[in-house]
Amino acid sequence: MLDGGGGAVSGGAGGSGFVDREWGLAELALAYAYPESAGREVWLRANMVSTLDGAGQHDGRSQPISGAADMRIFGTLRGLADVVVVGAETVRQEGYRPVRERAEFAEARAAAGQARVAAVAVVSASLDLDFSLPLFTSPLVPTLVLTGAAAAPDRVAAAEEAGARVVVAGDGAGVDPARAVRALAGLGHTRLLTEGGPRLLGQFIAAGALDELCLTISPMLTAGNAQRIAGGPGVAVPRRFELVSLLEEAGFLFGRYRRS
Repeated sequence: MLDGGGGAVSGGAGGSGFVDREWGLAELALAYAYPESAGREVWLRANMVSTLDGAGQHDGRSQPISGAADMRIFGTLRGLADVVVVGAETVRQEGYRPVRERAEFAEARAAAGQARVAAVAVVSASLDLDFSLPLFTSPLVPTLVLTGAAAAPDRVAAAEEAGARVVVAGDGAGVDPARAVRALAGLGHTRLLTEGGPRLLGQFIAAGALDELCLTISPMLTAGNAQRIAGGPGVAVPRRFELVSLLEEAGFLFGRYRRS
């Protein structure tokens, strides 16, 4: 593992001086631990995957460009978070389900005063969601729906009838990303994780709300016109992030970057 002060990349893949190994959950939990301050102050991290040529998905989904180690980190990040923030389109495209309980994280979550699992918070202005899905009807902790004050009352009622908790995070029809972060913090969720999609991540970046990016570089090439990991509004000046750690396994690179 490469830390911010230097060192060497460790992991799989022979022929380049790498040590062939698999990163365990305990090691990943340590490598991706939230800052100590995150228990008191809100910290928003994103977890995304990109191919070598910059594609954030293939055929509309991220799973085809992922791998076993990437999914292990995916599970670890969920095991550390209070809430997983995700856009409505990603929920539809990726077939989102409730976060499942993992025995490996139970003791640490209890010690940190966290719920058994992270809640899922779906960002949706229109509330055009299928509230009969398990994400809403059978989570271990209630799913949150972040929407605007102008959301249709019948859709709000449908969400609440399904067991979701509706949180207003915008004065109009849309959701304000900075206000969404504050709203989640107000509910006691300070360790935030967003899994996109690209439009939602772009909004967090443009609002200056993103503290950390966990980026998997997949050793694949797709060409085509797939989205990047972030889209939507741009920023006037590119924001600088610093490399905190870098892991490697089976040709995949796992970087962790924090806001400078």
